[in-house]
Amino acid sequence: MIVQPYRPVTYSIGSTTSGIPGMGNMTSGMPGMPGMPGMGNTPAGMPGMGSVPPQVSSGSLMTPTGAVMQTTAPVFEQSYVENILRLNLGKTGTFYMTYENNKEWNAKIFKGVLEAAGRDHIIISDRATGQRILLLMINLDYVTFDEPLTYQYPGVIGNPPVARNFR
Repeated sequence: MIVQPYRPVTYSIGSTTSGIPGMGNMTSGMPGMPGMPGMGNTPAGMPGMGSVPPQVSSGSLMTPTGAVMQTTAPVFEQSYVENILRLNLGKTGTFYMTYENNKEWNAKIFKGVLEAAGRDHIIISDRATGQRILLLMINLDYVTFDEPLTYQYPGVIGNPPVARNFR
């Protein structure tokens, strides 16, 4: 075990003090990179205390030398159930729901016009009665529609071409 003498060190952040009692003006530290006090040259026997790696946002590419390549990632609507339902507002669907630990009914079927869809809910209405029903997405098993659905694959503008039977 290497015993090193205790040497209190203060670090500066810009030209302000740390605001922590006993830390004083944070200006002295290990020699290092400009604007990054206390980081930089690796002290003897202290592996891993070298220069600070660059900030890398999620999904960014890096070259073998460690340089971050700036790219503009395309923003796509992701294919989640609520997004598919939102593309089909106004269509009549049959919603199959399951309710665990329910003594009266475990599964229930709702039929109605899709009015809204959120991350955790679906709102449908019955045209005959005008009644609106709020369904929780957590209970949703599946949905059927009697007409074609509007569906966009992530990253594709418009609907994909329809597969045709060639004879």
